[in-house]
Amino acid sequence: VQLQASGGGLVQAGGSLKLSCAASGPGSDTWYIGWFRQAPGKEREGVSCINYEGDKVYADDVKGRFTISRDNVKNTVYLQMNKLNTEDTAVYFCAARGDYNADPLTSESYFRWGLGTLVTVSS
Repeated sequence: VQLQASGGGLVQAGGSLKLSCAASGPGSDTWYIGWFRQAPGKEREGVSCINYEGDKVYADDVKGRFTISRDNVKNTVYLQMNKLNTEDTAVYFCAARGDYNADPLTSESYFRWGLGTLVTVSS
């Protein structure tokens, strides 16, 4: 059972990037997937998440700029990031949620994590 994030890179402020999270393994096609990020010297924070039916949650500071979506045939969740600013610079991780009682944007809700992909926004 794996999660693989990709799509990170270097972009200028105001630009866009699209991240992908490919899930594989038994049951992965129905997983509730979240995106998190961790900037240097800061704690990991929740960015957005989506369930199998397509219900979405966003952190306040990305609302209106980021869009999460999923392709259940490809077992892939996407994070379209627009109007990027330097504060979006971080390693971005995707994860599979296991605890549905906790806040969906907290790390504690998630049981499986992929390796991160680095997003660097230059000024």
